[in-house]
Amino acid sequence: MEAGREAQPSTPAEKDIPLFGARKRARELMVEVERLRAELERLGALSIAELEKMRADLGTELEEQRIQLTTEREEAAAEMARRAQEAEAALQGELASLEKAKSELVERLRELRDQVVVTEDIALLQEVGVYEYRHPLSEAVAYQAALKDLQAEAKAMTRKDGGAVYGSTNWHVDGSLPKGRKMVRDFSKLMLRAYNAEADNLVRGLKPYKLSKAIERLDKVVSTIARLGQTMDIHISTAYHGLRIKELELTADYRQKQAEEKEQEREEKERLREERAAQKEMEREKARLDKERQHYLNVLETLREKGDHDAIARHEADLEKIDRAITDVDYRAANIRAGFVYVISNIGSFGEGIVKIGLTRRLNPKERIRELGDASVPFRFDEHALLFSEDAVGLEQALHERLADRRVNRVNTRREYFYATPEEVKAHLLDVSGELLTYEETPEALEYRQSLNLASGRAMPAPGTE
Repeated sequence: MEAGREAQPSTPAEKDIPLFGARKRARELMVEVERLRAELERLGALSIAELEKMRADLGTELEEQRIQLTTEREEAAAEMARRAQEAEAALQGELASLEKAKSELVERLRELRDQVVVTEDIALLQEVGVYEYRHPLSEAVAYQAALKDLQAEAKAMTRKDGGAVYGSTNWHVDGSLPKGRKMVRDFSKLMLRAYNAEADNLVRGLKPYKLSKAIERLDKVVSTIARLGQTMDIHISTAYHGLRIKELELTADYRQKQAEEKEQEREEKERLREERAAQKEMEREKARLDKERQHYLNVLETLREKGDHDAIARHEADLEKIDRAITDVDYRAANIRAGFVYVISNIGSFGEGIVKIGLTRRLNPKERIRELGDASVPFRFDEHALLFSEDAVGLEQALHERLADRRVNRVNTRREYFYATPEEVKAHLLDVSGELLTYEETPEALEYRQSLNLASGRAMPAPGTE
């Protein structure tokens, strides 16, 4: 029967479905297809208006979200800006406080620096000679005598009940007033001994320019003794302390006067040495000229015997030169104001723009310049001018007066160095002397320049090869 049944055509849904376990899957697919078909029919049934409405609603929703996001972003930016402004304001306030504190510190530092500079300037000036005498006396011996009298007075005050130190007279020990007074006396002696030890130490090591510090230190010792002895009212008397301060002042004055006298003595010795050197040089030159003159006289006598008139004339002319030279030496020896004014510099030792203007009575002034460039300076002096004058003292003084405000050492005017260039001195020298035969404006400074070249690894060119 089945063999004779005609074959039925298969539906599309069942065409490729497996025979085993796939029917359930086929039914699920058919349900899904039906659902999709229904959805398509629903969408197809929607009108254009409804689609536009849905799109509008979606656009509105998106716009609201955009506006909300923009608002939130602006609020966040505003909050960040506010916080930044607050932070900046706080920072500005802190910076202002720091600037104020800095200004106060700078002002305080300036005040302290001014005080230090003043103190250092006073100390330096006193050290080099600008010293203010507390008790002006004429010479060191007078200070020595005054110190001896003062020390005798101070020694008298240190004796028992001499008035150097005071203490309580009502102090009791174990209920005994005598024991208390003895204890106060013993401690008073101990305090006075400590005070005198400090005062003596200050006197021994005193430098004139440290006088104010020494007095300040002794004042502190008095304060310390008064504080330590407060219980028994032990203190150094004002009169005795005043004597020891006066001793410090007189000691400083005495040592300063000693230093000044030594400096004057040294300079006087240098002046006398220079005078002796000039005098010996003149004596040697006079002896040489006298010997040469005698030689020419002997030659002339011989020539006169021979009757050689031409030779006589020549030798008489030479003899006249010798006589003029002898007259010049005699004049120089007699006239202490005659001599050479020199202008020299030493850029290797003092730098450019500093010259020395001095005078010498030597017949050979270059010898004096060589002496100035001895081992005390690293390089020799360069000569700019050597001008002979019958009043060399006046000429030198006139140049010094013209350059007085440019002295290197304004304390000791015997130091003859000035802040000036050789060209400037030349102009003054022309004004004062009226004539100037030779003047070298540029210092040679050969050794100095060679030293610079050697230090930089360069060799000096041979003369004439530049």
